Amino acid sequence: MRIQVLYFAVFRERIGREDESIEVPVGADVAAALAVLGAQHEVVRAMRGRFRVALNQTMVDDTHALADGDELALIPPVAGGVDEVVAAGAPARHVALLDAPLSLDRCVAAVSGPGMGGIVTFSGAVRRTSRGVVVERLEYEAYGPMATGEMARLCAEIERELPGVRLAVEHRVGALAVGELAVVIAAAAPHRAEAFTACRAMIDRLKERVPIWKKEISPDGAEWVGLGP
Repeated sequence: MRIQVLYFAVFRERIGREDESIEVPVGADVAAALAVLGAQHEVVRAMRGRFRVALNQTMVDDTHALADGDELALIPPVAGGVDEVVAAGAPARHVALLDAPLSLDRCVAAVSGPGMGGIVTFSGAVRRTSRGVVVERLEYEAYGPMATGEMARLCAEIERELPGVRLAVEHRVGALAVGELAVVIAAAAPHRAEAFTACRAMIDRLKERVPIWKKEISPDGAEWVGLGP
């Protein structure tokens, strides 16, 4: 069987390509594909156990069976534009991944309404220092289709947990200078408590689960955030 493999962030840099095709035996699982990749690429062997795998844009474990033509993405630790439709008949959900400046006004407009008594927003900007290091700029990279899909799922998940809440989010990709916005979120609800809770939940879960990676560029070099020592 032929499997298409996608590389992002540290994998893309060290392997020197964005994707490749590999052959695996009929009936092979994810572990078998990773064994093939580990034999070919030192970074895959070195990072084993520290990254996740997405199969056709869904996270899976090593025992998941593969089929011919599958798309396998290696997802290193995350850094933590299109609109998605929530369901038939529902208004369009504002979830955007952009390589242009973000707009908090767009997010607020997407969640505002006559029943919303509280609107809470969050803006995350590039700061000058991080972990004691001077930052010249940040570079964000994403697994685009999966990132927008996961942000939409997070919105729906939090809205189910907090009935009446409405969420919108935009995230940047590409190079960002100090002071530029990397993420903006708006959460609306009939009452302020739920709006605050939803906004906090969105940024926390986004940083944990959405396949967006951040590289810090400093005078001393560059480092992908989240890889650890």
